[in-house]
Amino acid sequence: MSQNRDAPAFQEYASGMMARVEYRTMSLAGRGLLYSLRLECWVNRGVPNNPGTLARMLGFDQKEIESAIREVMPFFSIENGSIVCPELDDYRAHLESVRAKKSEGGKLGANYTNGKRKASSNTGDRAIAGMPTGIPQVGRGSLVQSRTEQPSQKQSLDEAVNQEHIPAYKEWMRES
Repeated sequence: MSQNRDAPAFQEYASGMMARVEYRTMSLAGRGLLYSLRLECWVNRGVPNNPGTLARMLGFDQKEIESAIREVMPFFSIENGSIVCPELDDYRAHLESVRAKKSEGGKLGANYTNGKRKASSNTGDRAIAGMPTGIPQVGRGSLVQSRTEQPSQKQSLDEAVNQEHIPAYKEWMRES
């Protein structure tokens, strides 16, 4: 949904569709047409109301469309000569509303952050922007104990290589 593009998908709960009497009493052809129209309405926001044009658009015989269209119309409405899906239009509006609210929140957060940066630079404080300026808080401590002595590089290498099995290693160590 970024870059001012439409939402790529709609969310649908199977139980919501399966619970509808209109869907449960539909023929197999009606169910197929229903989902074909819903997908077209999501992408194109509507489909032609003319059965001949709709049949050509979907790639089916006009008689098949005419026989199944009555079954699917409880899920759609006709506006300005097009079949539209009010449910999907409402969902699209909801997604656009959420997007606008997130955008506004991001702008407010940016203004707040930028305002804090300007305020700290105007006070004459030499603090670096983004660095904490308060008193460090002491935590409760960690359950992990750190080692106080650091092994030397030679000790680490000695542990990693078994010296008894590699005589060349011993000779190399004496030379270095």
